[in-house]
Amino acid sequence: MLLKDIWYVAALSREVRPGRMTRKLIAGEPVALGRTQGGNAFALRDVCPHRAAPLSAGRIVESDAEAGGGPTVECPYHGWRFGTGDGICRAVPSLAEGQTLKLDRIRAGSFPVVERDGVIWMFAASNPRFAEAPEFGPPEPPRQPAGGPRLVERAVFDCNIDHAVVGLMDPAHGPYVHRQWWWRTEHSMHEKAKAFAPRPYGFAMVEHAPSSNSFAYRLLGGKPTTEIDFRLPGVRFETIRNAKGIVLGLTAVTPLDEDRTEVTQIFYWDIGMLSVLRPILRPLVRAFLNQDRAMVDLQQEGLKHESRLMLIDDADAQAKWYAQLKREWAAHREEGREFRNPVPETTLRWRS
Repeated sequence: MLLKDIWYVAALSREVRPGRMTRKLIAGEPVALGRTQGGNAFALRDVCPHRAAPLSAGRIVESDAEAGGGPTVECPYHGWRFGTGDGICRAVPSLAEGQTLKLDRIRAGSFPVVERDGVIWMFAASNPRFAEAPEFGPPEPPRQPAGGPRLVERAVFDCNIDHAVVGLMDPAHGPYVHRQWWWRTEHSMHEKAKAFAPRPYGFAMVEHAPSSNSFAYRLLGGKPTTEIDFRLPGVRFETIRNAKGIVLGLTAVTPLDEDRTEVTQIFYWDIGMLSVLRPILRPLVRAFLNQDRAMVDLQQEGLKHESRLMLIDDADAQAKWYAQLKREWAAHREEGREFRNPVPETTLRWRS
């Protein structure tokens, strides 16, 4: 089940240049993601309602006063123009004198966008032709270091979003999937106990000292603490603090369709030493992400022959919560009521 009427990471701000458009697939919807010459990001459904040509293959133009003014997207097939903000048709060039058409009834469809901290978030509306900005915005990070993204890595996983999310939040796979000297080894396994608490549309592993077998945290020096905050539809914030500053890791899991998922890892920091170490950190982050992708590929081979999966306590409790949160999201939208977070305040124990 791909969640709709919720915010997904669509792109980095720097990837969408003024006067340009790019084609994306987000939650199964074709999206023309662009930026006007004035600098405003927008997202239209990337199908012209006239003859189905992709609008992203057209161009961004300013409409004249007769067409209502403002920036529009011009279809490459017949030149029909649609407002970048609402996707409503503004002009049909082929109309002859005296011919009329109710343009406001012709809608390509649009998706509300919010741009923040170097990231473009898109609201994947279930009905893009009549989409309105929701009262709630994309998830706010717990605390944001000054400045934009310092390091970004991205990969496409050939799996449904659920397998990507569950794999990334799994606390027990580290010594096997990420077996390396600078992270964890099988021989360093020991029992852990972490406190969890509900958060808006999700849950958090509350602030704690990193495990003694997590060597990478020691690079920061001092006595770092970390808090991991997960929120629907698949957004994970990890906030690492020490006396020198803060590191915020944002992992955004965005479904392209039912069988492909884009995973974007973004790091922000205000610790100068990390900027110096960036050439070393980048291949390590890339290796970490590729190891998760390789394991998902292996899992897909098994899923061809077995659709039932086991989830155990306590190591798989977060995966169970994720499934419960998704069901509650769908129910509260369908029933028009407040969201009731099913996650309890508790402590989980596992070995890793």
